[in-house]
Amino acid sequence: MKIDRMRVFMTRDKDRPRVIVALDTDDGLTGWGECYNHGPDKALPPLLDYLYEFLSGQDPTRVDYLVNLLIQQSRFPPGALGLAAISALDHCLWDLAAKAANVPVYKLLGGEVRDRIKVYAGVYTAPDAPAARDEFDRLKEGWGFTAFKLSPWRIDMHAHRWGNVVKASADYFRSLRETVNDEYEIAFDAHAKIFEPVAARQLGNALAPYDPLFYEEPLRPENIEAWGDLKQGLNCVLATGESLYNRNEFLRLLQVKGADLIQPDICVVGGISEMRRIATLAEAYFVGVAPHNPMGPLATAVNVHFSAAAQNFRILEYRLPKGQAYVYGGLDIEKRQGETRYVVDPYLPKDGYLELRPDRPGWGVEMDEKAMEEEGYIHWQRRVPKRPDGSYAFA
Repeated sequence: MKIDRMRVFMTRDKDRPRVIVALDTDDGLTGWGECYNHGPDKALPPLLDYLYEFLSGQDPTRVDYLVNLLIQQSRFPPGALGLAAISALDHCLWDLAAKAANVPVYKLLGGEVRDRIKVYAGVYTAPDAPAARDEFDRLKEGWGFTAFKLSPWRIDMHAHRWGNVVKASADYFRSLRETVNDEYEIAFDAHAKIFEPVAARQLGNALAPYDPLFYEEPLRPENIEAWGDLKQGLNCVLATGESLYNRNEFLRLLQVKGADLIQPDICVVGGISEMRRIATLAEAYFVGVAPHNPMGPLATAVNVHFSAAAQNFRILEYRLPKGQAYVYGGLDIEKRQGETRYVVDPYLPKDGYLELRPDRPGWGVEMDEKAMEEEGYIHWQRRVPKRPDGSYAFA
């Protein structure tokens, strides 16, 4: 069996662009992968064309051998776009290897250590407590969710005194605890908007009395030692990792005791191959893994297989393929609706978990090539906020 063709689809996941990759073999198998949506997404197809030359004619079951080749050929460490492309190709190779063996991918990873995958629902805004209660209850009734992620930002962090920003967030979480089902777990994603570790610690400790599931990425990722400083004196679970690229960066984070829970992204770090190495490092530090997954249903399928075989997996971020569009921040429940069509049979929650599919080889999903062609590319770019003095703040 040899790789003899690559196809790249510029499509969409509701209101976000997605680059989906297919690797075909000479005996009729197809492996599928998904690139991370960093932007500019149109830069990914030429990168993939370049990388494909290293895979053409190769045996796709030699996954580690080929992924190592893609990493080593770059000579300098590949950045965001290079790793997004390599991630998708890694996904394709694992899918092909499992299909060739007629088993689910998790069987090639040592087999499942759990029967189902716990998920939390990304809500991503900071709605008033009654609206949050109604949304949580709706998601619980329909899909069994009991864990949710919100934004902590109730007022503009740049337009108000920081102490008032912190107080507004703490008052908000207290009102949520007084209003929603006491069994619901609530996480907060600060979205790397805070510059100073002391300010990030103040916000985390203001949320801590109300028991957040975790406090996510308050700081930018570049100064890893600052995460160790932040963790000292922080009284809640600190989670981060979506912006880190490889095992070396995660090792530094773990060495400085900079996180209680790591959040690598399987479409960012180079795929399931690198994700497994990162998880093993974290396990040695008694740190759990909660994969970052704001992507589409193919990325979710890849995450299901990683999570099934990872001993220190804790919980997976999840977005329903049919329903609300993606948004971060603001005070309202997102009203825009959409449907992601490129996976025919996406993994859907039951009682707050994703069930494994032991009778389905590869990722266990069917791709809809016609839908990908019909949907086509949609442009998206990040909105960067401005401070009152006119300077740009963190997005």
